[in-house]
Amino acid sequence: MNIPTSPAPDPNGTQTLKSPDSFPGTVTRLTTALQSHGIKIFATIDQQAEAAAVGLTMPPMSLILFGNPKGGTPLMIARPISAIDLPLKAIVWTAENSDVFVSFNTAAYIITRHHLPEALTANLAPVEKLIAAALI
Repeated sequence: MNIPTSPAPDPNGTQTLKSPDSFPGTVTRLTTALQSHGIKIFATIDQQAEAAAVGLTMPPMSLILFGNPKGGTPLMIARPISAIDLPLKAIVWTAENSDVFVSFNTAAYIITRHHLPEALTANLAPVEKLIAAALI
């Protein structure tokens, strides 16, 4: 298995931040920060457990689906196909060297991908700062 020891730069609209905490601590930090700002956690998928269920092994990884209908609905009204990227998602993953990272699509990427009005960036961009603050 070839798991990277750090994230590769991604020119395709994702941002990856290193966490100072353990994997479970990072998941808790992130979900607590989101919920404390009125952002709903729709689901948390334990990717490692799902892999184990089919006989595969992988380092800890969880996908968190989250959002706020007040922020996301205007995007879906403007461009229904934007719902393919909503709710928002963040992946908490562990590198081979045990470092923990959080990766997510940037607001700019989602706006550009779906040809949304620039004004709707304000509906998404604050979550990037919130995620970064949760990892301090």
